[in-house]
Formats: sequence, structure tokens, C-alpha cells
Amino acid sequence: MPELDFRSPRLFVDAPLSAGATVELDRNQSNYLGNVLRLAAGDTVLAFNGRDGEWRAEISGRKRADTLAITTQTRAQDRLPDITYAFAPLKHARLDYMVQKAVEMGAAKLVPVLTRFTQVSRVNGERMRANVIEAAEQCGIISLAEVADPVSLDKFLTGRAPSRLLVFCDEAAEVASPVQALQTAAASGGIDVLIGPEGGFAEEERALLLRQPSILRLALGPRILRADTAAVAALALVQAALGDWRGA
Repeated sequence: MPELDFRSPRLFVDAPLSAGATVELDRNQSNYLGNVLRLAAGDTVLAFNGRDGEWRAEISGRKRADTLAITTQTRAQDRLPDITYAFAPLKHARLDYMVQKAVEMGAAKLVPVLTRFTQVSRVNGERMRANVIEAAEQCGIISLAEVADPVSLDKFLTGRAPSRLLVFCDEAAEVASPVQALQTAAASGGIDVLIGPEGGFAEEERALLLRQPSILRLALGPRILRADTAAVAALALVQAALGDWRGA
């Protein structure tokens, strides 16, 4: 793992970043730097936008933090592993938690999928994106995961590329070694990890899933996991066996 600067505050800015550039801060960012972090003119932060890498920036402003003066690049832009995390939405705080953890685990795309037993039919995309940014700021991540609009399960499946491996986490699957199962799978076209709702998949949904090409039906152990716990468990297994935890 590269050596990172965890002491400096990190800030996402939706503006081009380059040496000598000046970035105007919005009111929320100014309040966060000045009133929450107690930073003033002359202090430095790390800025990133998901496109131009990470940069050291100096705060400017008389009464409050108004702008950032971009100085030197600290890290070049990287790319997230080609992992899509598809999930049945949860309510409020548990959805926030799940989004943040999926970002920390390296998911490149988040797709809310509506199933028969999904408890939540409306998803706040702006709130999801805010959680993506917050997790990236706190965890040294400089590539932002994409947040997709909610889709039905059948539309999600028909819209997938057949070459992508679909890791379908199913509480009704036979309990076996998930690591061994993943290590024997081929994922050259990318990986989609699908977690269902608290009530599980309906039988017709399970049958539809099992007809998909390049599918791996996976049990996450002998105990039933809550959906937000299953997210962390499944993504950890995928990253360890097929993702970017394997090293070069």
C-alpha cells in the first residue's frame, strides 16, 4: 500500500486541478474548513476532483476560507477496479453506511436494484453521492465511484455485458468456501456483485438470475447476514480473490 498523508485534511472540489490554479470554495466548504476544522489562511489541505489526482493546496481568505491555491501534486490519478456493486436499497442510515463501506472497499459503480421484496422504492441519489464523497475524503480515495439511477432487477440484468462475471450472493445457496469458488472464476470482463433485500430474492428472481451467463452463486457463510453486512463481506471476498488486493 502506498504511503499516504493521513494527517492533512482532504477536500473534494469539482474544479480542474493543476499547479498554480485557484479554486473558489462554496459556502459549505468554507464553513467546514474554517468553523469545523478551524483552519485559516496559510494552512494547507489535500484537494482532489476524481480526475486530476491529489494536490496540496493553500487556503486563502481574509475573514474566512474563500479559495484554495493549488501548489504541488501529491498523487497521480488512479483507477478503481472494475467492480460494480448492485444492491437492493435500504432505509436511511443503513443505506448511508452501505454506500460508504462499498466505496471504502473499492467499488467503482453503485447501482440500486429494485426487487420484489425491496423495502425502499425511492432512492436519494444526491445523498448517495454525498456519502461517496465523504467516504473518499476520509479514506484517501481519489477516484469517485459512479452512482447510477435505480433500476428494476430485470433491466439491470438485460443491461449487463455478458462478459462480466455476476457474483450473486444467495442465502439459499449451498454453504461452501467462497474464496475457493471465487478463485476458480474468470472475471476478465469486470465483476458485478449483487446483494438482495432483507427478505431475499423471490423464486422467480432467483430462477432469472441462474439463467444469466457467467454467474457465480455464492453463500456468505452459515449465518444470514444483514444486507449492509453482506455488502462488506462480499466485496472483501471479491477484492481478495479477484480484485486489486492481489497485488500486481
